[in-house]
Amino acid sequence: MHISYEAAKPYPLKEVTKATIESPKTKLKAVKATGTIEIDENTELTGLPPEAWEYKLGNRSAIEWILDQYKESKPKDATIAEKFNTYRFADYKAQVIDLLKRVCTVSVETMKIIEDMKRLSD
Repeated sequence: MHISYEAAKPYPLKEVTKATIESPKTKLKAVKATGTIEIDENTELTGLPPEAWEYKLGNRSAIEWILDQYKESKPKDATIAEKFNTYRFADYKAQVIDLLKRVCTVSVETMKIIEDMKRLSD
């Protein structure tokens, strides 16, 4: 399941359009208490179940890991920033939303398996 996460069925998260700002500021912020991910000033995903946050990669959830990996950051080296700083989240927004939905499915299904294994061992 983890090896072919790209083929996982997207979790039915709801994509909510909050505003229509022409060049929205990227947020990529998880709000666990409400089961929400703020994508940018225009868009958020809702309906993330609590167990989606429980599947961890190191000290953070798989969802939070993805959010961190796709944030825009400016290289500290001036030459690199000038010549190679071409990443813009807006160019990948749809793919990141799709990835988040698939990783949500993998996270939820993984936690189900872990819970089943705990029950079997008791």
